[in-house]
Amino acid sequence: MTDSTIPPRATPTKPPLNKDTRLCISLAARPSNFGTRFHNYLYEQFGLDFVYKAFTSTDLAGAIAGVRALGIRGCSVSMPFKEDVIALVDELDASATAIQSVNTIVNDDGYLRAYNTDYIAAADLLKSNNLDPATPFLLRGSGGMAKAVAAALRDSGFAAGTIVARNETRGRALADELGYAWLAEPGEATAPLLVNVTPIGMAGGAQATESAFTAAAIAAADTVFDVVALPAETPLILAARAAGKTVITGAEVIALQAAEQFERYTGLRPTNEQVRAASAFARA
Repeated sequence: MTDSTIPPRATPTKPPLNKDTRLCISLAARPSNFGTRFHNYLYEQFGLDFVYKAFTSTDLAGAIAGVRALGIRGCSVSMPFKEDVIALVDELDASATAIQSVNTIVNDDGYLRAYNTDYIAAADLLKSNNLDPATPFLLRGSGGMAKAVAAALRDSGFAAGTIVARNETRGRALADELGYAWLAEPGEATAPLLVNVTPIGMAGGAQATESAFTAAAIAAADTVFDVVALPAETPLILAARAAGKTVITGAEVIALQAAEQFERYTGLRPTNEQVRAASAFARA
């Protein structure tokens, strides 16, 4: 489903705002509208007495104390808070422990459990696309999201990988931690699986019109995975589609990680069709 084919929204059935309405929030240095629109769309579809609102803060400890004290049901956590928030929660799920990074907090009567649904989404997409763990890969990037995807690859059994990162300190550290090789630049390197976890191709960025991998690398690949979500059809994804390759898009990642959050906050799992519809609405 594309952004131009958003299905009509159902007549809202959720209760009007009231004293018992449950609140979920996001914390980010630069909040976006995606989570707000995605979650509130699904609250209406399910008729849930929930509301979702994005926030920013310069006082992370105070914000998390507020989540606990005010009974805020769920909290999405974005940069630059994903690691600093670890000391402020009560328990880390295996998904957060795997990469020492949090993007989701669930509040159960004052007890805060933390997850990383980016990691969960990446692992689920590797599985749902039936990728063979014996497949060698090249992964560009060394930041927090790169760590989530690389760890998901490792924990899914992908042993033959190379981290490609200009920042030698971070790139080598990530590669060494996960047992992979490191390259500063992709050069002439090829692999059956190409993964981009850099801002290359991101709308509004300095490299918005560029592809993270060369035409030769794309031609030699079987599958291309680009984590950039805006636009969903990045230069890399467009080139891979044109070459007849299997693609996994950033739009899939951001929608699936948000669906994982929604399920943890509400206890309800949206269907794939509902996730696609919510994502299309959020991106419109």
